[in-house]
Amino acid sequence: MTTARALPSLTIKGMRMPVPIIQGGMGIGVSLAPLAGAVARAGGLGTLSSAALDRLVSQRVGSALGTYAAVREELSAAKAGGGFVGINIMVALQRDYEASVRGALDEGAHAIVSGAGLPLSLPTMKPRGDTALIPIVSSARALSLICRRWEREHSRPDAVVLEGPLAGGHLGFRMDQVDLEENRLERLLPPVKAVAQAHGDFPVIVAGGIHTNADIRRFLALGADGVQLGTRFLVTEESSASPAYKQAVLRATPADVLVADDPGSPCGLPFRVLRESPMYQSALARRRTPKCDKGYVLLRDERGRYTRCPARQDNEHSFCICNGLLGSAGIGSEEEPLYTAGAGVWRVDRILPVRELMAELAGT
Repeated sequence: MTTARALPSLTIKGMRMPVPIIQGGMGIGVSLAPLAGAVARAGGLGTLSSAALDRLVSQRVGSALGTYAAVREELSAAKAGGGFVGINIMVALQRDYEASVRGALDEGAHAIVSGAGLPLSLPTMKPRGDTALIPIVSSARALSLICRRWEREHSRPDAVVLEGPLAGGHLGFRMDQVDLEENRLERLLPPVKAVAQAHGDFPVIVAGGIHTNADIRRFLALGADGVQLGTRFLVTEESSASPAYKQAVLRATPADVLVADDPGSPCGLPFRVLRESPMYQSALARRRTPKCDKGYVLLRDERGRYTRCPARQDNEHSFCICNGLLGSAGIGSEEEPLYTAGAGVWRVDRILPVRELMAELAGT
């Protein structure tokens, strides 16, 4: 009997992870301390999502916390069992972005992973200390822009996540770009790797459509230093997704997952969603009245304040992503849930504890 060769380790800014796997930071309320902590203990990088942590943590501890304090509280809980823990902070959540970054740095997050927009100002907010700063990009052009801007601040990424069009949630492509052959993850990797090598040779982590040990080995052979997975961790026992959400994932077929644009996310970015999501169906039928009362996804008004949200005015062209995702985590049960997952969700057939999933992915 042949023993499978172990995957190589992954080192980012001096942190050596035994397994080259980053768990995707899925918001709202999926990637919390139970999931991130379990991944960290199993040898990967566990990742929280900062989205709506003020609401989620306040509900759990029974007292009102702001974003800064909530980020510190959740990171502390996730780090308690050892291993490496990071936090995903979306640029699109501008209202809470700086408070989330400061909280993460002050609590000693091992990494800040930041996408859904270009994190051009990330190195300027506060000295990073030992925290790795990891942007998410979908092209070599975007990474080159980030590197040039960060170098003005005498900084550079400690790693980069390259996210292809098969990922779940918000995508870094226009609708007419999602299915182009040139945007396959295999095609995007070489030029992104070249930019990373030209700016300090930092690790490149690939994401989007990766589900198995064979997938991981294929991309490592193509030059990736590690991988990021979301959907497989979504249906672990430690995931904070609601039971209904997990069952929707297990039922999904290839025809059940689509990229929503109209109706779509109020961010304006294409958003991969499960067709059966109750909120998506209501938005599609134009039968849901506006109820944007959370305000996490806000755009600037004419005076530069974060007050505008397309889902607040009407639901003709967007769904209320804050309420929908809170509903999918079982928070705010009066709201219709919105389910998102990667394009290969139909490959997932069971719920596993994190330790078993990590062993399966590592081939051990």
